[in-house]
Amino acid sequence: MQDENKSTFSQSVASFKKFLEEIFDIYNDTDRNATIDDIKAGVDMKGQNAWVLIFSILIASTGLNTSSTAVVIGAMLISPLMGPILGMGLSLGIYDLDLLRKSLKNFGVMVVLSLVTSFLFFSVPMFQNETPELIARTSPNVLDIIIALSGGLALIVALSRRNKSTNTLAGVAIATALMPPLCTAGYGLATGKWNFFGGALFLFTINTIFIATATYLVVKFLRFPLKEYADVQRKKRISQILTFIALAIFIPSVYFFYQLYKKSDFEQKVDLVLAELKDEKGIGVFDIQKDFSKQKVSFAVLGTNLERSEIEKLEKKMKDFGYDNTIIHCVQDLQNQKTLSRLSEIENSYLTTQQLLSQKEEQLLLKDKEILDLKNKLSNGSTVSFVDVANEIQSLNDNIEEVSYYNILHTNFKSIDTVPHFVIKFKKEVSNKIIAEEVAKYKKWLQSKLKNQKVVVKSE
Repeated sequence: MQDENKSTFSQSVASFKKFLEEIFDIYNDTDRNATIDDIKAGVDMKGQNAWVLIFSILIASTGLNTSSTAVVIGAMLISPLMGPILGMGLSLGIYDLDLLRKSLKNFGVMVVLSLVTSFLFFSVPMFQNETPELIARTSPNVLDIIIALSGGLALIVALSRRNKSTNTLAGVAIATALMPPLCTAGYGLATGKWNFFGGALFLFTINTIFIATATYLVVKFLRFPLKEYADVQRKKRISQILTFIALAIFIPSVYFFYQLYKKSDFEQKVDLVLAELKDEKGIGVFDIQKDFSKQKVSFAVLGTNLERSEIEKLEKKMKDFGYDNTIIHCVQDLQNQKTLSRLSEIENSYLTTQQLLSQKEEQLLLKDKEILDLKNKLSNGSTVSFVDVANEIQSLNDNIEEVSYYNILHTNFKSIDTVPHFVIKFKKEVSNKIIAEEVAKYKKWLQSKLKNQKVVVKSE
């Protein structure tokens, strides 16, 4: 009876093991040679691929500028970013030096095209706002690494299938890790914000390394055929070189992943400790600064002051979490007086600025009134037709050849006035004495007719 039970149990275990193998087996459904051909064909970043990349970068930049996740995802659907990176991972896995060179060259083309496109987009002043989507791409975290690694694994596994229906969707996972950092780096270049450029480019580099690493690992796991070389010594030398390169990439990748994991864990533990502090003491905690590299935490509190023993208690909690050298600095209420004083200064400055703006508005209103008065004066001065005035002057005196009319703006630095000027040209035979008498006569007549005592009459 016991033997029968053991046999039944063994059969159940074997059946369950076979069931799991059927679910997770990818080895038997892999078309290795076709996968190699597909990856090689997608490495080139030229022609249609180059233009599709440019357009997708423009769409992604627009999405980041408007903080629209849907638009960014739309750009990812058409992006051809994965080709050169898959080529790098594959070349390391099958010891294909020529493919590695080609992949690196096209990878450089891809980066330059992306940076130039996003740089030109963000060079337009109306597109230079710092949005949450852009800020989120300035520093890597462990979640970014998980996305890049998972995306790389998903894509190379999907590509290796005989039925490649999921390739496009897996490519979106790759673009998720690459497109936003590239666009953010272009934003940093366009605006001169080097923290954006450096942080985003670092994130892009880390993601690229992990995607290539994922490709390399799957290629090795699925035992893709190595490239054949006629010269055995050359094959050995190339395999050694590419193995060294693979290790040089893989080992730092593990280190970066570990560091980012520790940084994320450190920040999470700080948030947990401070949340407990707020619950226990009922105080406000703000302006939290976390520096993992120095294991230093600083924050400010409003409400009850913290004793040194309480701060040491917080440091002990961090020590219990494995961060022995954590230093916590707390800005207390007394120290906050400087901050409050500064806030008061800013408020006073704001009020002063508002008063100045109000005064400027009053001055502008006065200027507008002066301009309106001048327009009215010009309008009043033009109610009498110049042609009629000229005809009347000519009918009164046959010795006049020409009459000119113009207005001059005059100011005594207190007000501005418009002064009408008439210039009368007499015939040459008319004496200066008669001209002077006639000018005086016409001045009085025009002042009366135009109802303006400031009219000036001259002779030519």
